[in-house]
Amino acid sequence: MQRLYDFLRRHPTGVDTFWAAILLMLGGLWVAEETAGDPARRFAGILVIAALCTVVALRRRAPELMLLIATGAGVVQLLTDIRQNPADFGMLVIVYTVAANGARWASRFALAAGLAAPAVYNLRWPPQGPEGPFVIVVIFMTVPFALAWVLGDSVRTRRAYYAQLEERAARLEKEREAQAKMAVAAERSRIARELHDVVAHNVSVMVVQADGAAYVLDTSPEQAKQALETISGTGRQALAEMRRLLGVLRTGESDECGEYVPQPDVRQLGDLIEQVRGAGLPVDFRVGGKPRPLASGVELTAYRIVQEALTNTRKHGGPDVGASVRLTYGDSELELLVEDDGRGAQRQVYEKGGTDGLGQGLIGMRERVGMVGGRLDAGPRPGGGFRISAVLPLKPAG
Repeated sequence: MQRLYDFLRRHPTGVDTFWAAILLMLGGLWVAEETAGDPARRFAGILVIAALCTVVALRRRAPELMLLIATGAGVVQLLTDIRQNPADFGMLVIVYTVAANGARWASRFALAAGLAAPAVYNLRWPPQGPEGPFVIVVIFMTVPFALAWVLGDSVRTRRAYYAQLEERAARLEKEREAQAKMAVAAERSRIARELHDVVAHNVSVMVVQADGAAYVLDTSPEQAKQALETISGTGRQALAEMRRLLGVLRTGESDECGEYVPQPDVRQLGDLIEQVRGAGLPVDFRVGGKPRPLASGVELTAYRIVQEALTNTRKHGGPDVGASVRLTYGDSELELLVEDDGRGAQRQVYEKGGTDGLGQGLIGMRERVGMVGGRLDAGPRPGGGFRISAVLPLKPAG
């Protein structure tokens, strides 16, 4: 049964042609009976019935043209004295069709013609009886045309409503896809910043310690051993943070499948400073104001800024460089100031973000500060060296 239904839906013109053939057969019987002995009327009747059956067969393919043909057939009926017959059912069909699928002008024309046709018919062939039955007959014959048009117009309205719903659903789906892509891009950017900070800082420490160990390996084995221990500890810390970041990318795994370390915060700056000092960079670290818990985003941003600034000092500051870190808690802002007395970075690193990978740390700093609504200023100091200043708005810890 479902196959038959699907077949009929795929071949609507074939279905209409089938009903047109039945209508043609009924109309032919009527013409043979009503026009016996009058060849002229018989020819006109055959012409009208054939036209109305064609209207039914092709109503979906050319509804406006079929409406005009049906109108012409009705005029021929009036002129040749062809009374109401079974083929006139095609007029109701075309009124419904143009109301549902035709152009707006055709729909309005069909409504007007359908409402006028019964009155014109009864004027051409008045019913037997007083004036009262005439009005009743006209009203009775008008109702089917009105119902056909209303049904077709309701189908058009419902179809337009469903099309609007589908369009809205498609638009919402595109918006959801766009938002998902934006979220993925933001997450990838965040992970890239985290990976850069982790790798740049820890690998920089490991390289410095490895160079130092190689330099004192023969003359001071104990210092070389200490440097190797620092490299080992730094490597483990880097692996732990890398495992945390890569864990974000995992799907379908439980929390027991991996160990995740918490994100670093301001309280761990002391450990960071000690690690940097152990790598050979003297750092003066001071905290002003009243320390208190901060929002996690501000905590992580402050830690990463200090970490990246000290990494840049080791990379670009040159020999015998020293650094200072100032962390000041205000009423509504957290101020960070990281300075060094080295030779500073190249101008393109802090002005344009650099090329060939240079300046990515500063780009990451600006992105982090912008995400929490803060301000960042980075550039060379007037007396030599480099200076990074950041102001982060404070919010209650969440």
